Amino acid sequence: MDQILQNIIREGKLNDATQEQNQEYLSLFHQPDLEFELKNELLDELHHTEVKDVNTFFYDELFEKIWHKRSIEIPNPHSKNRLIVRLVQLAAVLVSGLIMGYFMNYVFKPSTPVYYTSLAPNGSVSEMYLPDGSHIFLNSGSEIKYSVDGLNGMREVFLTGEAWFHVAKMKRKPFLVHTPFYDVQVTGTSFDVKAYISDKEVITTLEEGSVHVKSFENPKINEEMVLKPGEQLIYNKEMKNIQINAVNPKWYTSWKENKLMFVNMSLKDLRILLERKYGVEIEISEKSILNYHYDGTIKNESILEVLEILRETLPIEYKIVGQKIIIHKKHI
Repeated sequence: MDQILQNIIREGKLNDATQEQNQEYLSLFHQPDLEFELKNELLDELHHTEVKDVNTFFYDELFEKIWHKRSIEIPNPHSKNRLIVRLVQLAAVLVSGLIMGYFMNYVFKPSTPVYYTSLAPNGSVSEMYLPDGSHIFLNSGSEIKYSVDGLNGMREVFLTGEAWFHVAKMKRKPFLVHTPFYDVQVTGTSFDVKAYISDKEVITTLEEGSVHVKSFENPKINEEMVLKPGEQLIYNKEMKNIQINAVNPKWYTSWKENKLMFVNMSLKDLRILLERKYGVEIEISEKSILNYHYDGTIKNESILEVLEILRETLPIEYKIVGQKIIIHKKHI
């Protein structure tokens, strides 16, 4: 496919290109499935342009802006052939002008990354797509701040809470997820990061591809670690240690499908998950109840249905007082 694209681009840009070659070249810009491949080919040309004192990330940022502004309106001409030729000419002028304009701005004016914020309130899950095509789910009570043109030309995300990422592949533009305790860097892959402030652990679970986990400040992680699919890295905030386990990623990412799966989960941890998922407050009246464990799956059940399931499974009772759910031992 790369060779085919190269041929179409080369032939379509020739001065003596035929009408069919011009049409085939222009049609590439209207095929979403070819967008990233086409970008890479055009970026290669940009990178081989001889401009001194400009780093690699300048071209990536420049091209992203040119790409999103490539559409122009053309009046209806009398001749279909002249339309094709004119469109090619105007496209060339447009790109050249944008390159010069952005070159002047980037070289002579320092740029500051622009960050956007998105959140998922308690009791909800949010789904979003970034401008680069990356797909993100935000779990209940989570927030991200992101930029597709962050520092050093990277795609950056600052995460508080939990998020699942399917990152669009851009080899020249790594994707970096910041948590308060470590960074996760990828170029294109699917993974989950759980970094709630109130939790004692920060967890990264890899579904496909690979991720690089490293500390960004203080020696919390002595060296960069690379995870393989089906591996999970757990950083314990209290013990300040790291553990890597082989897991079934679906158990830890099913929340994005509005489904929670529990395997020998303590009631202490289950309470936190239920509070986030349903946006409720749960009080445990006796500490010994926190040691009860539960196996099961919750999908579309309401909080009352979940409480009934727990009551049938564990020796507990519950009552609702105002906006609070109080769980206590079942007295036989």
